[in-house]
Amino acid sequence: MTGAERASRPGGRSARVRADVLAAVEAELAEHGYDGLTIDAVAARSGVHRTTVYRRWKTVAGLLVDLLEAGVDDMWSPADTGSLEGDLVAVNREVFAALTARPSVTQAVIAASFRTPEAAEALTRFWANRYTRTEVVVRRAITRGEVPASTDPHQVVMTATAPLYHQLVLLRQPMHPSTADHHAKSAATLARLG
Repeated sequence: MTGAERASRPGGRSARVRADVLAAVEAELAEHGYDGLTIDAVAARSGVHRTTVYRRWKTVAGLLVDLLEAGVDDMWSPADTGSLEGDLVAVNREVFAALTARPSVTQAVIAASFRTPEAAEALTRFWANRYTRTEVVVRRAITRGEVPASTDPHQVVMTATAPLYHQLVLLRQPMHPSTADHHAKSAATLARLG
C-alpha cells in the first residue's frame, strides 16, 4: 500500500472492523440489553464475519470492555464557552442528552457493566478518564480568575453532574432540561464562592 493509499484509509481495515463491531454492540445493547447481546447478533448487524468477532473479542464481555475502552481513546473534550458556568451547562446538556436518549446507549452500557468484573473495571476506567478530561473546565476558570486557585476541579464536576446520574439512572425519575442547567449553574456558583 502506498503512502497516499494509507492516508486515504486512516486506520485501515482493522479500524473499520472495530468501529463497525462497536457500533453494532451499542445498537444491540440499547435494543436488547446485556442479556440479549450475542456475538452472532453483533456479527450480523456489523456485517463482520462471526469468526472474526469471536477471534478478536472472544466473549460478550470482551465486546463490552472494548466498547468502554474506545470511549477512553476517543477525541471528546468539553466545550470552551468562555465561562465556568457556560462550560458546566454544556457538559450537563451532553450528559442529559446521553441519559435521556431513547434508547439510551449510555444507560444500557452502565447496566451491562455490572454483569462482569472486566466490564465493571472498564467502566471505572472510562468514568475516571471522562472526569479527568472534564476537569479542564475548572482549570480554565482558575486561569481566568473566576474561581479561587484552591478549587478542586473534580469536586466541581461531580457537584454539577452527579444529580443527573442520581435522578435519571438510579431513581429512574424524569428531569426537565432546565434542571440539568440549574445543577451546572449551582456548581459554578459554589465554586466561585470557594
